[in-house]
Amino acid sequence: MATYGFHSSHEQIHPAELLKAVTRAEQAGFTAAMSSDHFSPWSGRQGHSGFAWSWLGAALQATRLPFGVVSAPGQRYHPAIIAQAIGTLGAMFPGRFWAALGTGEASNEHITGGGWPRKDVRTARLRECVDIIRALLAGEEVSHDGLVTVDRARLWTRPDVPPRLVGAAVSARTARWCAGWADGLITVNGPIETLREVVGTYREAGGKGKTALQVHLSWAESEEEALAIAHDQWRSNVFGPPVSWDLETVEQFDMITADVQPSKVAEVVNVSADLGRHAAWINEYAELGFDEIYLHHVGREQSAYIDAFGAKVLPRLG
Repeated sequence: MATYGFHSSHEQIHPAELLKAVTRAEQAGFTAAMSSDHFSPWSGRQGHSGFAWSWLGAALQATRLPFGVVSAPGQRYHPAIIAQAIGTLGAMFPGRFWAALGTGEASNEHITGGGWPRKDVRTARLRECVDIIRALLAGEEVSHDGLVTVDRARLWTRPDVPPRLVGAAVSARTARWCAGWADGLITVNGPIETLREVVGTYREAGGKGKTALQVHLSWAESEEEALAIAHDQWRSNVFGPPVSWDLETVEQFDMITADVQPSKVAEVVNVSADLGRHAAWINEYAELGFDEIYLHHVGREQSAYIDAFGAKVLPRLG
């Protein structure tokens, strides 16, 4: 049976309100949570982007839920700093924290002013970061000269058991690469055949650990309202890589998506006022073999969604 979690979207919700939402989600029956980690939202209409790592400490203290975060070491974050953050949360909340590591997006990483490397360079840089983070969590002193530089770093506070380092992938090719180093895999909802290929490729390549899925959805009392919410909040996310990787500013995202129609958004967000339809979609994902499914209602108001899904959707999930 899969675990069903609440996705905490810092791009859309003030961190104080997001903390209230995740505690409400726990009370409603969600049994896990995950967090985004952005410097910038995807659209000016979203309007927030709190610092995930300080918020995670508060959320882990305020709930009993296990938490994960999707982050990108190597540019905005030095890998030794990410290792320290992972180590501290792992030491304070044993067995309750994991981190998914990806190559990132220019919208978050351009702020350091170092230029945005090619995808192959970002991939090689991430692998260096993974090895550095693992070594630091194992208690080693690390010096490294490569795409990132480390000089005699050592973590003085570490958990007894290092948190899982999960690979983030949106394609079968990346999933195969992640199988060589990751303690698990996370991806986002898409066509069933694509998801089956991503999970299957990861397992066939020897990938270990749990597989997780982040599901974007929009629910409201009417179909029209559910679609309007999705169109307002998530139309900047209808374009996949490389567009989503390479645009740098909110203004650029809003400009290229100004004419995106609601029907296009419904291709990447599960939109329905029917709670039974949402339950059916989620059960279909679970049948693909995902161990953890994190639900992200793309609206900025979370309370009604949490209550409705807690009462009418979670009990229908296998």
